[in-house]
Amino acid sequence: MSTQQETHGFQTEVAQLLKLVTHSLYSNKEIFLRELVSNAADAADKLRYKALSDADLYEGDGELRVRLSFDKDAGTLTIADNGIGMTRDEVIEHLGTIAKSGTAEFFANLSGDAAKDSQLIGQFGVGFYSAFIVADKVTVRSRAAGQGADAGVQWESAGEGDYTVANIDKAGRGTEIILHLRDDEKEFLDEWRLKQIVSKYSDHISIPVEMWQEGEPEREQDGETIPATEGQWQAANKATALWTLSKSEISEEEYKEFYKHVAHDWEDPLLWSHNKVEGKQEYTSLLYIPAKAPFDMWNRDNKHGLKLYVQRVFIMDEAEQFLPQYLRFVKGLVDSNDLPLNVSREILQDSKVTQSLRTALTKRVLGMLDKMGRNNEEKYQQFWSQFGNVLKEGPAEDFANKEAIAKLLRFASTHNDSNVENVSLAAYIERMKEGQDKIYYIVADSYAAAKNSPHLELLKKKGIEVLLLSERIDEWLMNHLTEFDGKSLVSVTRGDLGLDDLSDEEMAEQEKQAEEHKPLLERVQEVLGDKIKEVKVSQRLTDSPACIVTDEQDMSSQMIKLMQAAGQEVPEVKPIFELNLNHPLVAKLEQEQDNQRFAQWAGLLLSQATLAERGSLNDPSEFVAQLNSLWLELSK
Repeated sequence: MSTQQETHGFQTEVAQLLKLVTHSLYSNKEIFLRELVSNAADAADKLRYKALSDADLYEGDGELRVRLSFDKDAGTLTIADNGIGMTRDEVIEHLGTIAKSGTAEFFANLSGDAAKDSQLIGQFGVGFYSAFIVADKVTVRSRAAGQGADAGVQWESAGEGDYTVANIDKAGRGTEIILHLRDDEKEFLDEWRLKQIVSKYSDHISIPVEMWQEGEPEREQDGETIPATEGQWQAANKATALWTLSKSEISEEEYKEFYKHVAHDWEDPLLWSHNKVEGKQEYTSLLYIPAKAPFDMWNRDNKHGLKLYVQRVFIMDEAEQFLPQYLRFVKGLVDSNDLPLNVSREILQDSKVTQSLRTALTKRVLGMLDKMGRNNEEKYQQFWSQFGNVLKEGPAEDFANKEAIAKLLRFASTHNDSNVENVSLAAYIERMKEGQDKIYYIVADSYAAAKNSPHLELLKKKGIEVLLLSERIDEWLMNHLTEFDGKSLVSVTRGDLGLDDLSDEEMAEQEKQAEEHKPLLERVQEVLGDKIKEVKVSQRLTDSPACIVTDEQDMSSQMIKLMQAAGQEVPEVKPIFELNLNHPLVAKLEQEQDNQRFAQWAGLLLSQATLAERGSLNDPSEFVAQLNSLWLELSK
C-alpha cells in the first residue's frame, strides 16, 4: 500500500525538455525503447560490480536481465530490470532533475524548429525522458538492491509540471518502468514489433533482454499427442558482449548501434577502432569518434572517459584515467585482464597497468585520426569542425605525442580565400618558398583581423604563406608548439621576422634608412616616452604607416587577453613601435616642426597600430581627442 505520497515540481530544465521531446523526436520515436533498455542494462552492470564486494546484493538471484512485457487491454508497456535499483532520494534526484552543467546554455540554443532542435536534443541526451515520446503517463517502481521489500518507491508523472513520489512494497530489487501508451502508439503492444526494435538497437548489450513466450497447448500431430508446454521468458537479443567477438563477426550496423548504447548518442559515429591485444598486456578496446560534439564539450570539469570492464565485468563509467583531457570526446570501452576486479578510481590513478593502457590507447586514437586525415579529407574536416579546438589543447598537455598531435592540426591561411581551417603543417611545408625555413603565423581576435593585419604586408608581397589563427585557444597552442618537422614556427607580430630571403641590398637599404632617419626615431621615442619599448624601422610593412610588435621575451597581446579574461594579473608589456619610412604619413610626421603637432601625429600613429594589433585601446578618448584636434588643424 502506498504511503508518504508527495507531489514535486520538475526542475525548470526538465519541464522544458519534456515539452520538446514529443514534438522534436516524434519522427524517430522507437528510440525510446533503446534508451530505456540501455539504462536498464547499465543498472544491471552496476549491480554486478557492487556485488563483487557484497554478494548479498544479489538476494539469491544472480541472473541479471531486462524484461519487456505488455498489456493490450490496459495499453501499457513495461521495461523491468533486476539491477541496482533506486532509493527514494535517488528517484527524485535522477528523474526530477537534469544533473548536467550548461543546461541553461543548451536551452538558449533551441530555435523552436523541431527538425533542428531534435539534433541538439540528441547531443544533449534525453535518456529516461524519451519515454514521453509515446506515453501520456509514466509509472516507475523501484527498490534498491539489499534493502527490504518495504523500501520500494513509486514515481509517476504525466510529463507536465509535476510528479508524485510514494513509498510502496516491492518484493524484487531493480526498476520497472510502466508506459501508459497514447492511443496512437499501440504499435508498441505488438510482440513482433518489440522484438524487431530490440534486435535492431540492443542485440549486443551483454544483458539478455527477455520477452514472454506463451506455451503451446496439448495437440495431436502425426497420430501422436504432443504434450502442452509452459510459457517462459526468452531472450530477444544475442546478449553477447559485442567487443568480445571477432571483427569478422560484427557488422557495421552493429558497431554503430553499440556506439549509441555506450555513448547514449543518437547519431552514428564518425569512426571506430576495435582492437584486441595479447602478450605482455591483455586487453580489448573499442574506441569511437563521435560525429558531433556534445553541447557541454568545453566544460573540462564534466565527467568523461571510457567504460571500464575487467575480465568482461563492468567496473565503472567515465574512467578518465585511460585518455588525456584533450581526447575527452572519445567514447567507448576498454576491457582489461590485468586489473583487479576490485579496482577503484584511486588505484587506477597510480596503477602501472593504467599508465600503460593510457599510452597505448592515446596512440591508437591519434593513429585513427591521422589515418582519417590522410585518407578521407572530407570526413576529417567534419571531425575538425567539431573537435579541432579540443585537440588544440594537446601540445600543452602531452609532450610525448606533440609531433603526432601537430600532424592533426588544421589552420586557415593566406593560401586559401576562406576562414576554413583545412591547412596542415605538412601541407604548408610542401608549399614553402625556396630558401624559406620557418613557418609563419599570426594570432588575432578574428579571421578578418588576422587576414588584414599590416604585419602580413611584406610576407604577402613575397608570396610567403601565413597561417591565420583566430580562436581563443590559439595563442595557448602556439606557446607550446614552437617547431614542426625541424621548422620553427614564428609569429609575425613578435620580434624580427628572420626573413632569410631578404637580399643583401634590402638589408643594406634598411640599415641605411635607420641611420638616415635616426633623428626621427629618436624624436618619436622622446614624445612617446614610456608608452613604448623602442622605435624601429619596419621590415614587415609595405602599405601601412606603422605597427606594433612584441619583443621575443615579452608576453604577446593575445596571451595578455587570455590571462585577463581568466582574472589573472599580467605584467605591463610595452610594444616595439615600427615605422614604415616609405609611407607619406611618416614622411609628413618627419617634416612636422611644431612639437605639439608632432606629438599628436606620433600618438595617433601609435593608437592606430595598437588598434590594428590588439583590437582595443586602453584610453579610446585620448585617440578621439588626437584625431579631432588634427582634423581641426587640417580644416583650417
